[in-house]
Amino acid sequence: MNNIYPIGTPGEPWQQHHKEMWFSSQVSHRSYFNEVVSKIDELTENFDKVQYGTLDYAQRFPLFILKSKVWDNTKPNVLITGGVHGYETSGVHGALDFLARFGKEYEAKFNLIVAPCISPWGYETINRWNPNAIDPNRSFYSNSPAPEAASFIKYLADSELSFLMHIDLHETTDTDNSEFRPALAARDGKVNHNWNIPDGFYLVGHTQKPQPEFQKAIIEEVQKVTTIAPADSNNELIGVALEQFGVINYDGTKLGLCMGVTNAPYVTTTEVYPDGELSTPENCIAGQVAAIVGALNYVGQLNREVQ
Repeated sequence: MNNIYPIGTPGEPWQQHHKEMWFSSQVSHRSYFNEVVSKIDELTENFDKVQYGTLDYAQRFPLFILKSKVWDNTKPNVLITGGVHGYETSGVHGALDFLARFGKEYEAKFNLIVAPCISPWGYETINRWNPNAIDPNRSFYSNSPAPEAASFIKYLADSELSFLMHIDLHETTDTDNSEFRPALAARDGKVNHNWNIPDGFYLVGHTQKPQPEFQKAIIEEVQKVTTIAPADSNNELIGVALEQFGVINYDGTKLGLCMGVTNAPYVTTTEVYPDGELSTPENCIAGQVAAIVGALNYVGQLNREVQ
């Protein structure tokens, strides 16, 4: 693979002017307001719409969550996040589609909080980073440099809620190799050696709380609607050892991942592959919805057993 990126000098980390060059090359390809906020508004008959912040870039982007209208403190709280990487389309629309199709059903068992698009600038420009060339999904920690992460962290802190489960919806796309990995290497002055892109759906569990049976239940549900990614010849996915079929683990807290933002005992990140030969936008969204359903069915059964 070609690791040369048109901005910067190979082997030397970007300076501020390089980041400004990168930002100036970005253009909007779609509308957060027309494609996401409009769908959020369609769901307000059944769910409360709450603005938890605003991103003040060249354009102002309001940040929204949808939550259960009737909050019941006897029910467990679950968190669903999408669009932490704005370019990962099915995460955004999977979260919204889940609420539209199944939200009321699962609201009978859980208090739901859904943040469908944490990075709206990234959604519009089809980017992994924010305008400052910062990856929001490496920025979920105190004093975060990413406003996308900082706004959501503040909302969670102010809400003082505990969560039983958190599922964070992502994609792995071919543009990881054509754009993001070369850009990351250029930004950091390094050489990228991992070009693996799994051909199908997989999960990233948290090494501090891996919950293998929880992950397995999600994989089994997703298998009903889309393909699970096979491991490569090294029994790895994206350079990480396979824990079980379709599952690898990261230390979400240490890496500043969104899945590490709460103390929920059951957490996972989904990864859908939209560039497969048999993939369609609808199929990828269905995979995200199935992952949420599988996760909720598992923790719901567990919660009944405890009670």
